[in-house]
Amino acid sequence: MKRKSIIIAAICVVAAAVLVNGFFFTLNEDEVAIVQRFGRIVAVYVQEATPIVRAQIAAEDGDIAIHEGAGLKTKIPFIDTVIPYTRRLIAYNAAPSVVVTADKKQLFFDSSAQWRIENPALFYKTMNSISYASRQLDGILYSRMNEKVGKKEAHVLIADKKTVEDMLAELVSEIAEDSVKFGITVLDVRIKRTDVPDANHQSIFDRMSTERSRIAAQYRSEGDEEAIKIRSETDRDAVTITSEAYREAETLMGEGDSEAARVFNEAYGKNPDFFEFFNMLSVYRDTVGENTTMVVPLDSPLAKYLLGPEVSAAAQAERD
Repeated sequence: MKRKSIIIAAICVVAAAVLVNGFFFTLNEDEVAIVQRFGRIVAVYVQEATPIVRAQIAAEDGDIAIHEGAGLKTKIPFIDTVIPYTRRLIAYNAAPSVVVTADKKQLFFDSSAQWRIENPALFYKTMNSISYASRQLDGILYSRMNEKVGKKEAHVLIADKKTVEDMLAELVSEIAEDSVKFGITVLDVRIKRTDVPDANHQSIFDRMSTERSRIAAQYRSEGDEEAIKIRSETDRDAVTITSEAYREAETLMGEGDSEAARVFNEAYGKNPDFFEFFNMLSVYRDTVGENTTMVVPLDSPLAKYLLGPEVSAAAQAERD
């Protein structure tokens, strides 16, 4: 009896598990999925339904239900079939391929791309599998890469990192437009390695050397031009500053002389005899040295303070 109860319990557990598995399924954070019913897609499960995804599904079949977010989802047991796909970035490494540049040189490009599934319904209808999608992406990548490289010269692609980065940015944008119809989006394209055939080594090196010399000469010319411009502006500024400083100095000196004359005249008016004496001392200081010999009349103003006022006055009286 006990054994029979255990068997019945086990059967109930298995039946419950089958029923739960039949009614529910789990969608992880890194997954998207479609639900098929009798071979027809009836629901799409995505992490976020972008306007592009909604428009694509509406254009394909407006009856397809769109669900967002991860977690436990429901389905009709034994009728609905869930087909999940990863939403993680998928790395694709292209086989090394030969591309021809604008100057008819051959280069070997080893490139890679990263993409992911955005619309599982459209991906299922057009690609179905990641391996098939990679093969399709390989053709798109090679075609677009060859088109871009064909507009550049070999030495530029090898030496000019900025040009290559700009080219790859344009490439990603164009491949993303090409691949959106497959329900996928390409996020990045990289050139892992660039090889040059041995026959092209010297010619490409010569072109690189010539191009670098041209760029260096251009930089030097631009530098010389900028230096002349800076020196001219500096000389002009120096002349302007000097002229303004001289004008201001002359103005200040004139104001100083005017103020000195005003003070002198004011002081002279208060005591003329003292300032006459002071002025004469200044004359003595400027004209009489240690070994100076002077011959002056006794009634000369210069003799007045050298010989004394009395002698000068007597000489003046005698003359009169």
